[in-house]
Amino acid sequence: MYKIVEKAVLTPVTKKFVVLAPMIAKKAEPGQFVIVRNGEKGERIPLTIADFDRAKGTITIVFQEVGRSTADLGLLREGDSILDVVGPLGLPAELPASGRVACVAGGVGVAPTYPKAKAMHERGVKVISIVGARSSDLLIMEKEMGAVSDELHICTDDGSRGFHGFVSEKLRELLQGGARFDEVIAIGPLPMMSATVEVTRPLGIRTWVSLNPIMVDGTGMCGACRVTVGGKTKFCCVDGPMFDGHQVDFKEAMRRSQMYLEQERLAAQVRHEGCAAGGDR
Repeated sequence: MYKIVEKAVLTPVTKKFVVLAPMIAKKAEPGQFVIVRNGEKGERIPLTIADFDRAKGTITIVFQEVGRSTADLGLLREGDSILDVVGPLGLPAELPASGRVACVAGGVGVAPTYPKAKAMHERGVKVISIVGARSSDLLIMEKEMGAVSDELHICTDDGSRGFHGFVSEKLRELLQGGARFDEVIAIGPLPMMSATVEVTRPLGIRTWVSLNPIMVDGTGMCGACRVTVGGKTKFCCVDGPMFDGHQVDFKEAMRRSQMYLEQERLAAQVRHEGCAAGGDR
């Protein structure tokens, strides 16, 4: 059992837990993730480690409530415990020790971007962050990203805050204005990462993306998280989750991400009907 020592509601659909997990905190590195399970019959949910504190023995996870399992997880309160937290899993991110790096993050992708930006900032890397969401009420971790960035650009799809447009468009604007980047890290929804990759591809700027496909065991055995990178099959749980974005087959990844939408819809409907009838789930 892993105790939740702090809970914060970041947006109407996004929660942050600080979880007591000393063995995981001891080994965690930026880019790695955990798999959590809330209850014996709960779904295994992969979540990037958004921060860690080795001295306190805690890790931070941030998640968006998009289906039944994450909605149930969001009901937990400070002082409650999560049944299973397994990790750290995946490979640590390959982060530079110098130069200028653009961190482009969309939606809940800001959370996994933060530990990478933090680590680079501590090394003396010039970090220029572009953080976006559909609207201002869905922006998360602005203060945290500002603290580890030399520049912070806020974007909203609807223009309610900062730059009116996508984060990929803001990156394009900066590049066209003469900004120079040695690398780009892009994390967020698949369409956002794909669009960012197409901005940097003509310029040959190395661009890292973090993939979070359907995942089951987290050890490379089940094959559920396979993606095609550079024409070869890779497994996100053991070969990633960070990959060279210019090599990722985003069309295939997006097709696979839609495979269980109907089952997810039905599970959410059953949960909603159970709650309406007076059940606890």
